[in-house]
Amino acid sequence: MSDLPECANPLYLQWVKELWDQAKERSYKSAPTFGKAFHSLKTCPIKFDHPSQCKQLSFWGPKLCEDIAKKLKEHCDANGLPMPEPKKLNKKNRDALDSGEDDDEETPQPAKKPRKTKAYVPAYRSGAYAILLAFATLAEDDNRGLSKADLIEAAQPHCDASFTAPADATKFYTAWASMKTLQTKELVYQKGGPLKRYCLSDEGREVARRVREIAQQKDALPGRTAQRSTAQALDPGPERGRVHANATRSPDDDDDIFIAEPNTADKTLPAPAQQAYADVVPVGEGDAEGAIPQFTPIRLPPGSFQVRLVLDNREVRTMKDRDYVREELSKKGVVPLVRSVALGDAMWVAKCTIPGLLPDHGIEGGDEAVLDYVCERKRLDDLISSIKDGRFHEQKFRLRRSGVRNVIYLVEEITMDAGHFSKYEEAVQSAMATIQVVEGYFLKQTQKLDDTIRYLTRMTKMLKEMHEKKTLYVVPTAVLTAQNYLPLIQHLRETQPASSHHITYPAFASLASKSEMMTLRDVFLKMLMCTRGVTGEKALEIQKRWKTPYHFVKAFEACGPGEEGKKRKRELVANEMSNLVGRKKIAKAVSQTIAEVWGDV
Repeated sequence: MSDLPECANPLYLQWVKELWDQAKERSYKSAPTFGKAFHSLKTCPIKFDHPSQCKQLSFWGPKLCEDIAKKLKEHCDANGLPMPEPKKLNKKNRDALDSGEDDDEETPQPAKKPRKTKAYVPAYRSGAYAILLAFATLAEDDNRGLSKADLIEAAQPHCDASFTAPADATKFYTAWASMKTLQTKELVYQKGGPLKRYCLSDEGREVARRVREIAQQKDALPGRTAQRSTAQALDPGPERGRVHANATRSPDDDDDIFIAEPNTADKTLPAPAQQAYADVVPVGEGDAEGAIPQFTPIRLPPGSFQVRLVLDNREVRTMKDRDYVREELSKKGVVPLVRSVALGDAMWVAKCTIPGLLPDHGIEGGDEAVLDYVCERKRLDDLISSIKDGRFHEQKFRLRRSGVRNVIYLVEEITMDAGHFSKYEEAVQSAMATIQVVEGYFLKQTQKLDDTIRYLTRMTKMLKEMHEKKTLYVVPTAVLTAQNYLPLIQHLRETQPASSHHITYPAFASLASKSEMMTLRDVFLKMLMCTRGVTGEKALEIQKRWKTPYHFVKAFEACGPGEEGKKRKRELVANEMSNLVGRKKIAKAVSQTIAEVWGDV
């Protein structure tokens, strides 16, 4: 006792010290708590008659008071002393609880309030929501239930996720997994065999009724049309991307679809659907290479064509499920034309409904005119891969040269390993910012393939409403060349904004092909972009100074032999382009890399 400090309750302090030492020897997690209880009792000036009164101290709980009470009883029995009775704490310490076994005046604990159970409400257009809404179509006295196949068929139109295929190809769960939740909550039960049928419980009928009321309220909302101002267009929000000032939004979607439109409405005179009108458009003269030619456009009046979605045949869900995208689009009322697309992953065409309409006016090779919309779809893993191997810049370069005014860059997020994605997260964010700010493309982000399919469906319906009531003009293929195509399209947009000029699909596929319309300039640019560090912008600037590979090689040869000549070769491109700034500037390290390839340094 001599080594313990003076205390009003020395016996209690000694016993707490013994418990503390024992806990430390055995590495108990409670050792720090015993230490805090020891210091709390040591500094207390009040003498306690019974250990139960120690509850008013910090770090003293019922278990510790009970242990000290046992030691006190042993001490009293060994020394022939009477065991003190536990006393009720006064008002000042009424929050302390009495743990004594012989206390008959134990303070009663207030009864806990019963916890209210919230009514189950499934998320809008979730799997459970769609299943309950499918059940709501049955008569209340119909107890036969529905089979799994019938239930899926009735529920799928009301659900954003698929009941037959997982949203992520790496997962196995579909929207049908919500059935287990409904069974757990006793809203749906299963009966029958061997063919299982599912029925609603009494509580399930009530929930289904509420779900049906919610669905009716949402379906009763009128279609919304919004006209965005220029100020709004400049601040599109986190997932809107870059948006044109003159844009409209699809009336029946939750996600925004913004589509650029000409500033002036098409006010051409109506014409019978069985005729195509030809008017000479004096947009230029001369037959020089790249000059804007004179031509007679073919006019396609409303009713002579339909807007159709063209889907690349490489857009598949998995290698074993190649028809999923096409089948889901068809279920939503959009039957795509599946083929190999020369540019992008999806585009839209005006397909003539009158046989021979375009060929009769001298346009060979099909009956489709390409609209000014193309969609490039990238899964998150594919985007990372394209950034690593350089395809990202090459694809942007081809999209820019295609002449298509409205490019939709769709990034589809998938589940990826967090450690792997963190290495490229900054590169992905930078790429998406470049798509919007530098390239001026519309960026759309979706969570899964089903969201992408819904977006393409809404885009198709929106474009049908916009174009099928207007007159389209088709540029004859005979006047198009790889040199005059872009100047011609740009000239038409500037001089005739009220008219919508297009080219045929075969002509577009040929112009957008990687190889068919390849010029020496294109080959030179591709050769330059093969060098690490040379982007499309840098390659264009180099090509402006040295028109062909021959001129470029000759410039390196003119630097002379020897070490001095090698130094001039390494600095040639950097010195010639020193006046450039930003992304177009060539650093000395990149200039040296180019010299090693082209200057044989």
